[in-house]
Amino acid sequence: QVQLVESGGGLVQAGGSLRLSCAASGNIRSIYTMGWYRQAPGKQRELVARITSGGSTNYADSVKGRFTISRDNAKNTVYLQMNSLKPEDTAVYYCNANLQPASSPARYNYWGQGTQVTVSS
Repeated sequence: QVQLVESGGGLVQAGGSLRLSCAASGNIRSIYTMGWYRQAPGKQRELVARITSGGSTNYADSVKGRFTISRDNAKNTVYLQMNSLKPEDTAVYYCNANLQPASSPARYNYWGQGTQVTVSS
């Protein structure tokens, strides 16, 4: 059973920083792209940042220069360092991984349970 478990959310003042972590566990053969998405109340889920297994990254325009995504392939973990946080960054943040379970020849998308980030003004 593959699971993605997130941690690191919380309440922070505008201008502050938070670091999110997401660890993939279970019987995994390979992990390809990992990423972070967010969903604010009344809005659609949107991509925040993603990173390939080779380390290539892309970011939403709204977070460029403030957020940094990274991963530790040995630990099957992806991180999101969020600096200069703004109230509009308030959302539930979800981890996503495209991976191949050990028991399957196919690749699937998996999601974490979400972690709340609240930025106060």
